[in-house]
Amino acid sequence: MPRQPGAAGSPSHQRLGAVMPDYLDFVPTERLRQNLALSPDGRTVAYSSNVDGAFDLWTIPVTGGMPLRLTRLTGQAVWQIAWAPDGKTLVFTADRDGDEQYQLFTIDLDGQNMAEIGSGPGCQRVLADDPFDPAGRHLIYAANDRDETVQDILTRDLREDTERRIIPPDGVIFTPARVSPDGRWLLAAGTRSNTDVAAYLIDLADPAADPVCVTAQHGQGLFLPGPWIPDSSGFYLRTDLWDEFTAIGCYTLHDATLTCTVQDSWDVELVEALGDTLIWTTNEGGRSALHARRGGAPLALPDIPQGVIDTMSLIPDAEGLVLELDSPVRPSEIALLDLAEGFRYLTNARPPAMYVVEPVEPDLVTYASSAGRRVPALLYRPHTPGPHPVLLSIHGGPEAQERPEYAYSGLYQYLLAQGIAVFAPNIAGSTGYGLTHQKLIYRDWGGADLDDLDHAVRHLRATSGFDTGRIALMGGSYGGFAVLSCLARLPYEWAAGVSICGPSNLVTLARACPPTWKAMVAAVLGDPDRDADHLTRRSPLTHADSINAPLFVIQGAKDPRVPQEESDQIVARLRDRGVQVRYDVYSDEGHGFLNRKNEIKAYRDIAQFLVAHLTAGQEQWHV
Repeated sequence: MPRQPGAAGSPSHQRLGAVMPDYLDFVPTERLRQNLALSPDGRTVAYSSNVDGAFDLWTIPVTGGMPLRLTRLTGQAVWQIAWAPDGKTLVFTADRDGDEQYQLFTIDLDGQNMAEIGSGPGCQRVLADDPFDPAGRHLIYAANDRDETVQDILTRDLREDTERRIIPPDGVIFTPARVSPDGRWLLAAGTRSNTDVAAYLIDLADPAADPVCVTAQHGQGLFLPGPWIPDSSGFYLRTDLWDEFTAIGCYTLHDATLTCTVQDSWDVELVEALGDTLIWTTNEGGRSALHARRGGAPLALPDIPQGVIDTMSLIPDAEGLVLELDSPVRPSEIALLDLAEGFRYLTNARPPAMYVVEPVEPDLVTYASSAGRRVPALLYRPHTPGPHPVLLSIHGGPEAQERPEYAYSGLYQYLLAQGIAVFAPNIAGSTGYGLTHQKLIYRDWGGADLDDLDHAVRHLRATSGFDTGRIALMGGSYGGFAVLSCLARLPYEWAAGVSICGPSNLVTLARACPPTWKAMVAAVLGDPDRDADHLTRRSPLTHADSINAPLFVIQGAKDPRVPQEESDQIVARLRDRGVQVRYDVYSDEGHGFLNRKNEIKAYRDIAQFLVAHLTAGQEQWHV
């Protein structure tokens, strides 16, 4: 039976009424992996949760009730999940210690008869969004088992235990998407970079047929395959063909035409269709807005809390949907939106502090940078009087976005309760604000992005309510690189820095990237041979002698994206100079945290480190 979250009247709630909350009081009772799957009959949701320590496979009824744990994996974490068409079994992927070498498994709904599909560990496997044909005979996924630098598509005949392999064009990463309702066609995405993705059509009835790029006539751009039209006559896709922002297009098979279905002044992010119902989300300044049409006419939807919809699925009768919603004041949860009865949560991951502490909602702000650009940002101000020290938090990616979510398992809200403000900008390279802004980072890491961070500090200095003599930095992955770049290359007296699996040497990073990423890394970051001089100049390691602030470095020993060598290099250089560096390596983690115990320890350590360097000598806040 899963652990239950803290509630009003519980011992943790009562304890908080008398003493200052610890970081642990802000930690959600579970974390989800943004991958819920709805059963074919619409009655059960399958998802991945770490409520009992590791990311295992769980199910919960759509009507509500107790969740059921299906797996008890050791050293592994469930990632993708899908239902067989008959609704009797689930298929899922899991890697080991964050190594991203995913194995395929099937399991019955009672947690029995778990079995591996295929040849075991040693390659990266990716399930299609809709990985079965309608009959449930063929399972479709991608793998780099033939050539570690190439991601093929495989259709596996589960009855005959045979496979058909579809090989992508040179330089293209194939990711299978969805099978047409009649079982004839498979949609696939062919990726060259995050902004250059083509749509391919694969004939499942003809084993000799080559994949056809159906968007080639439109040139390079974003063409992300989405749901099929019910009669298999075409499909929806998300594309930037008509504007800076991602719209919904509809591709019709019989005449090979692509027409615009939905266009907005914000990016369309999620698209689902069922019968004559089309539902989608737009990213409006980081928050998710939900929209729907039925029979071509607008469909009114009940209100939902402000936040970010990470994933969603229409219930078969199209009278509702299940979704995963994250917000600054409540952790990511699974919820039901019933068109007649409204919105309600199916899970409850709220930590004890959220029952007694007033959480902080961020303000959406912009500030000036170079060349007349405006940089969007989220600003969290503590409820207590200022001036407040500030954490400058930098998101990863770099093609990602700081959004109003329950960030870092409650770390923001804990710091705010300690009187520390959080400023989280969406600098050059961030998604959500058009292609021009996103592409500013291409082959320019440590350029326009660093200039935007410089202007972030200038903006804080010009804004009342902040103690800008005490600014700390934190970021993970690319954000860790940006933290190290700020410490090394910007002329400020930083209070401290936290780098979580952050690259320090762009040359060695590019050379060590996952094999299937090499072409994309060359396009977005740079080629480690041809661009070695440029990458060296932009590497924090090159400027490490200018770093003097206390630094906390966290690294997963099995990280396949940012290898441990990246952190080893910067830590060794700084320690040789006598700079204060704390270095924690997690032997059983990869790129981020999959083990709940590790995650909580790491963020608690970060919280204590930041509070120590930002509030020394200050009276701290009490509940």
